[in-house]
Order: sequence, then C-alpha cells, then structure tokens
Amino acid sequence: MGMLENVKSPADIKELKVGELKELAAEIRREILNTTASNGGHLSSNLGIVEATLALHKVFDSPDDRIIFDVSHQSYVHKLLTGRYDKFSTLRKSGGISGFSNPAESEHDPCVQGHCGSSLSEALAFAVSDSLDGKENYTVAVVGDGAFTNGMIYEALNNCAEKNLRLIILLNDNEMSISKNIGGMNNSFRRMRSSAGYFRFKHGLQRFLRKIPLLGKAFIWLGRKTKNAIKNIVLKKNMFENLGLQYIGPVDGNDVKRTCSVLAEAKRRNSCCVVHIYTKKGLGYPFAEAEPEKYHSVSPFDIEKGICGGESETYSNRFGKFMSGLADRDKRVCAITAAMGAGTGLTEFEKNFPDRFFDVGIAEEHAVTFGAGLAAAGKLPVCAIYSTFAQRAYDQLFQDVALNNLHFILALDRCGFVEGDGVTHQGIFDYSLFSTLPEVTIYSPATFPELDTCMQKAADGEGLQIVRYPKGREMPPHEWLYTDSGNIAYTEDVQNKQTVIVTYGRIAANAYSCISGDTGIVRLVRAFPFDLEELNSLTISAKNIYLLEEGIYEGGMAQKLLSHFIGLGKKVCVRALHNFVEHGSLCDLFAAHGFAPEQIAEELKKSF
Repeated sequence: MGMLENVKSPADIKELKVGELKELAAEIRREILNTTASNGGHLSSNLGIVEATLALHKVFDSPDDRIIFDVSHQSYVHKLLTGRYDKFSTLRKSGGISGFSNPAESEHDPCVQGHCGSSLSEALAFAVSDSLDGKENYTVAVVGDGAFTNGMIYEALNNCAEKNLRLIILLNDNEMSISKNIGGMNNSFRRMRSSAGYFRFKHGLQRFLRKIPLLGKAFIWLGRKTKNAIKNIVLKKNMFENLGLQYIGPVDGNDVKRTCSVLAEAKRRNSCCVVHIYTKKGLGYPFAEAEPEKYHSVSPFDIEKGICGGESETYSNRFGKFMSGLADRDKRVCAITAAMGAGTGLTEFEKNFPDRFFDVGIAEEHAVTFGAGLAAAGKLPVCAIYSTFAQRAYDQLFQDVALNNLHFILALDRCGFVEGDGVTHQGIFDYSLFSTLPEVTIYSPATFPELDTCMQKAADGEGLQIVRYPKGREMPPHEWLYTDSGNIAYTEDVQNKQTVIVTYGRIAANAYSCISGDTGIVRLVRAFPFDLEELNSLTISAKNIYLLEEGIYEGGMAQKLLSHFIGLGKKVCVRALHNFVEHGSLCDLFAAHGFAPEQIAEELKKSF
C-alpha cells in the first residue's frame, strides 16, 4: 500500500519528513502519468510542479489559506492532496473530476480557473477581503512565467504593494527567468538566500540583537539597510522590488526542502511577497523532459512508447498547411499566435516563414491589435486563437479592426464542443459574440477541403473575416452528398422537402446520419451574414424548420433565424445550448445536450 492513498487531506502530509515527501512525490508522478496516458490531459506542467505543490500544502493550511493556480491546468497534484485521489481516475471524463480547478468539486478550489493571467487579481481580492475582515490567513497565487506575457498580471501587480497584505505570489519559472541570472556571485547569493540555514541564522541573529538594551533595534535596522545596499549594488533590484514587493529566490522548486524553507520565510514576512522558483517541466518522464511542449496537453498515449507520430489530419494542421501555401503565394501574409503555435498548426509556417511568424505570448488582446497594425501597414494578418481565448479580444476586434475597416482574418480553432478540457474551454460563444460586430463575415467549414475554400474566401475578402472550425478530425461521412452553391450547402432536392434542418459546421454530420425521406439539410458555410434570398429559396416548400446549432442560443444563428422563419409561417423547433458545458468525450457531450443522431431523429419525430 502506497503513501498517496492514505492522503485524504493536506493535513496528512504535515508531519512527513523530507525523505517521505520525496517518496510521495514519486508516487504522485506515477499516478499523474498513468492517468493522463489513459485519459489525456496536461502532463508536463503537472510533473514539474509536484514538489512545489507538496511544499505549499506542508507550509500553508488549505482551505483556510487559499491556493489559486493560474489557468489551473497544473492543479493535478493539488487535487491528489485534497481528497480527490479516489476519483482521480475519472479525470476529464463525463461525470468525473475536472482537469482544472472547480469549487463544486472541493472547498480547496477557491474559484473556477481556466484562462491565463487572472489568478493574481482574484488572489489580491481574497487577500484584501481577509484584511478588511481582520483575518490572518494567507492567499497564494501560483503563476507560471508564461503568464507574465499577459497584461492582466501587471495590472494586478501594480496594486499588490499594500503593506501587511498576506498575499504570496509563487512564480513558477519552468523555462526562463524574468531577468537573466549570470555569474558565480549571483549563484552564491541565490544559494545563501534560499537555504533554511540562512533563514535560521538570520532570525536567530535578530532575536539576539533585540535583547540588547536600547541599541538592539537600531542594529537590526542598520544591518538590514547595509544588506539591502550591498544586494542592490551587486544584484540590482528586480521588477518586483521596484514595484514595492518583497522578493525571495530564485530557488530550485523541485527541491521540496528548500521550497518549504522559502515559503515559510515568505509567510513570516506578513506582506506581499514574490517567491521565485524554477522547475523542470516533464520531470520524471524522459519523453516529457525532452519535449515539454509536445507533452503539455496530450491525448491518451502509450507510456512505454510515448506520443507516436503519424496521427491523422486535424483541422488545425490542415489550417497550417493552407497557411504555408497562402504565404508562398502572397507575400503580405503574416501569421500571429498567442503562445499556441503548435496547437494552432503553425509549426510549418514558422519554419518556412520565420520573418512573418509572430508568437506574442499569452496576450490575445495584443495579438489582435498588433495584427490590426500590420493590416493598416498593408499586410494581411491571420491571427490564430482558440475560440475560448479569443473572447478576451472582443474589444480589440471592435475598436482596432472593425472600426478601422481593416482586412483581418481571425482563425478560430477549437470551436463548438471541446472534449476533455471542460467548461472554461468550450468554444460555444464565439458566434454569438462576434456576429454582433458590423460588417463581419463568419465562415464555418465542415470539411477539410471546405476549410481551404473558406480561408481563400477570407483572404480574397475585405474587412473582418472569421473562419471558425472545431478541434480534431472531420466527422464522417465526409462528403455528406452536398451540392455547394458557394455560401450554402444542401442535400439533394431540399427545395421539395417538408422538413428542413438549418445548421452550420460539423454538427451537420450528426443530422445527415439520421435524416429520412422527407427531410433535407441546409448548411450555412458562410454562417453570417445570412443569404436570406437563397435560404428562402431552399426552404420554400418546407412547413417545418429545425434550427440546429452547436453553440449558445442567445445571439446565435438559431435565435437570429427563429423569428424570420416564424414570420414566413413555418413551424420551428430549435436545438441549441443555453448553459455552460462541462467536460467529457465528444460523444458524451453530444448525448448530454441532445445532439446525438438518434436524439435529433427523435426530436424531429416528436416536433413535426
């Protein structure tokens, strides 16, 4: 029987010795590796933060002390230490635990967290609230170095210098330091500042000096001033100290003893303190150590063989191939991504056109405005962002792109249901959100060839052009027996059908697989604006209209067309989404929300 299965709460690790914590860390890594190999999930970041999370729970008292993980895809260790070991095998499965923090699962998760950069603002708010209430508990924001490309972090940092605020920022640096650390002197100071022996000596000396009548406090003050003056001459202040925050580190975050030591020191200071640790992504699994980006977010894989090549084509890599061809034909084309170059399929583009590839970091707002600037300068920017993250850039699309009437292409990846990642990552809001922008054109291709066609139309068009497509592979059958009139695709003889399904995107495949004799399908390739003249022509004989949308109803296609068809005297039934969507497999998500083929068939039968 291992140690991990006996950990029912963080209290169970409080008395563990360093050797026992190392043994527990090894067990945790095995559990995370086995589970993500089976279920998929975020692997390399969780393997890297094992010791740091153990140290957090050894030094602090969750849930009284709150621990907020930025993005929270690296919270698997936290879940295992907070009573969710027995459910960990259900990670990312329908009805199982989420791959991100979720207060509905545990009191140890202060808030839902799924996007980058927001953790510090929330942690600051908790710390301020506790201060107002006279509470003495702590709040810890665990922030990766990648989050420091997100502007919201700096907006929060600007407000963190309030005195006596029990807020600790654990900077998990797993790739590079905020500022470069050079030379033997720096390494010597780092080892000294982050050692338990140093802190014991420091606090022992302060206790001794305080006992000296009259002069003790003066000696402490003078010693601190002298130490800080020498440090500033040799090391200079870093940006945190310039903002008025205390700073400790950097320290090896994969050394559990040292990490406990620096966290305990930060806790003693009773004011906002940055603890800077460096960790190794993928630690303990050689494949992930060698290629941490490849193992950042994984589908199920064989542990012994690792992630094998030769995977089938996806919408993302099909988009990437088209982009390389487009850039070869048009020298104006530039690709922009927000730290998702590989995820959006732009690896080949980066290799072939490095001067026209721009990864701006986790900064979607900047990505769009930067692209707007390129467009104003005569370039053709293509900004590839996941649907759920593009929501953050609405204001930039409005102010900087649409108002300036710039030719700008937004490639929206992961639209519709996204399996595994859950409520924070579902791409179900983009249509409702972006269709409110005047003069916008939105394409929703359902097949790979159609993705190419839509991207070319967007490149040949004007103004804000959006091409939205789902995660993963095409939905079979790929051909669907559609004839394509350009902006609308439809089944044969649809003009003579009594019932017509109006939809867009991949969900049409589910509809096609269940329709019978007197039912046809109209699929909007250009999902917005509508070609109402052609749409009316294709549905002229229909008495019944079934509006099917893999997206939110409010502001979506279904809501926009409902009154139109009712006004034409049609009987209308709607299948769309009204709520947030949890995690699960794609098939489970379809079934949970009435989109499975048999459910569509049954609803058609009952409604008409």
